Amino acid sequence: MALPTSIELQIVTPDKLLVKEQVDEVEIPGTEGYFGVLPGHTPLLAALAVGELWYRKGAEKTYLAIAFGFAEVLPDSVTVLAQLAEKAEEIDAARAEAARTRAAERLAVAVSDIDYERARIALTKSLSRLQVSSRISISPRTGALKQVRTQG
Repeated sequence: MALPTSIELQIVTPDKLLVKEQVDEVEIPGTEGYFGVLPGHTPLLAALAVGELWYRKGAEKTYLAIAFGFAEVLPDSVTVLAQLAEKAEEIDAARAEAARTRAAERLAVAVSDIDYERARIALTKSLSRLQVSSRISISPRTGALKQVRTQG
């Protein structure tokens, strides 16, 4: 039996199917750490953490901010069911920075009526969004948004 040469990636949120395409590689933020998936991967079910997911088609990488949910990995497919998933170009960096500031201020105050876990999660989500949104650049020639190419 020949190994598959690509992976069918599906990323689904409660609102929509965000991604459905054939890819060469995926890196996913799991609760036990980041893990990479290549064609032929051993079947796996993993819980998702807050972080940056990327997938590669050829030399082009696409980045998303992901938060909570599950990933099902099969030899020829990966299905990500996420509570939150946003492509880099869809993230409002100013809004994410404002959320980061609010969450950091909440965590800095020693008041008994603050839900620290909720504030910590809000801070983590906003930092992930800022990291992913930084992967976008504007083409000086056309003014179009494009993913920043990264090595490795």
